[in-house]
Amino acid sequence: MDIKLISPSGIMYRNGGIFPRALRYAPSTLTTLAALVPSELEAKITLADEGVDDVKLNDSPDLVGITAITGTANRTYAIADSYRSKGVPVVIGGVHPTLMPQEAMEHADSVVTGLGFESWPQLLRDFDKGEMQRIYTQRPNIDLTNLPSPRLDLLKPWSYITKTSIQATFGCPYRCDFCAVVAKQNQYIHRPVKDVIKELEGMDSKFVVFVDPSPTEDKKYIKELWTAMIPLKKRWGGLATVRIAQDDELVSLAAKSGCTGLLLGFESVSQDGVNVINKDFNRVGSYREVVKKLHDNGIAINGTFMFGMDTDDKDSFKRTVDFVQENNIDLPRYAIITPFPGTALFDRLDREGRILTKNWALYDAQHVVFQPKNLSPDEVREGQLWAWEQTYKSKSIMKRVIGSRCSPFISLFTNFAYKYYGDRLRNYSDEVMLEIEEKWNPKPQFAGLEKKIG
Repeated sequence: MDIKLISPSGIMYRNGGIFPRALRYAPSTLTTLAALVPSELEAKITLADEGVDDVKLNDSPDLVGITAITGTANRTYAIADSYRSKGVPVVIGGVHPTLMPQEAMEHADSVVTGLGFESWPQLLRDFDKGEMQRIYTQRPNIDLTNLPSPRLDLLKPWSYITKTSIQATFGCPYRCDFCAVVAKQNQYIHRPVKDVIKELEGMDSKFVVFVDPSPTEDKKYIKELWTAMIPLKKRWGGLATVRIAQDDELVSLAAKSGCTGLLLGFESVSQDGVNVINKDFNRVGSYREVVKKLHDNGIAINGTFMFGMDTDDKDSFKRTVDFVQENNIDLPRYAIITPFPGTALFDRLDREGRILTKNWALYDAQHVVFQPKNLSPDEVREGQLWAWEQTYKSKSIMKRVIGSRCSPFISLFTNFAYKYYGDRLRNYSDEVMLEIEEKWNPKPQFAGLEKKIG
């Protein structure tokens, strides 16, 4: 069996776009799906990550599997339609098909929703027997023991800052209304610690990226994992909520286990802002203490902030940039709050008639796809661009890197990579995005090509 697994890319993030490879770690989805292919099928497996290489559409494998998020859904459907027009069966899975399965079915022979650890191998066995079903859905009590190690050997060499991505926990116990993770995965589950350690031991690299969206909320589990990681002497980066700083032992264990950096979703520097998105466990008054505690333990911070919330006004952009600079946030990232379909935020804004477009290509967290409450769409977009440009001036970068004192060489390298990205965002207006999409996709006959209204 000849299987091709594809990870399509959004317009700005595809090979040759504005997202530099210096910020790109290997996607764990493709390598995990490859590892889950049953050995008895003796399959030839090809991976195609459009973020680092062009996807060739002139081949005819036995089966194509495509993983999609909302921002890549249009591209996914175009690729799927291209293969199906040649008689090649296509399977689509991932976050967006989980949230919008009926839409995905219009472009696929089969759709996989939720986690695919059990359903993907079953689909392949069914396909081999000529019995593939239209939809495969994750069962409630999925077994995460003894998962195979991802097929890192299938990745294109020298295409990522690191190929070693790993995940220990899945889902999130919180219910932030903008989050597609909790919309698609309502359980908070984890792999056995011994299995995670075994996978880490099998990785040649000294640096590992944990892609868990919310790994620190089961403190007993994560403390056990981080304690077991100490002898491995790996260095790693990952994600956490700001609540990590409430537990001094947890912060200390993170550092001892090799943590060099964490992505923290601050979201807003206004308490009203985090409250309105149902993330009120973020206590804005403690942000400075959170930053200091992590920096004191040598942990750099990739801080993420969103604009366009119902509480935002014209001063929100400056207040956010001031916080970033004053607290030496090592690697800030600015997004526009995006109502992904299937989330509570989308449902609310849709009821209120505030969704401006359902062109999924614009759902990349850098474009305004809804009507903000106190600002115009142009004001939100311009304010966000201003924040990127102010924060990533060379002088601003040097001030934060020197002030943080955490991994200065790596921080400087990644800051200038983000500067490259931020300096070019202005080139991708809504109109430019639509023009590129219509030229780029080989068969752009999918829902959502309308321009914004209002």
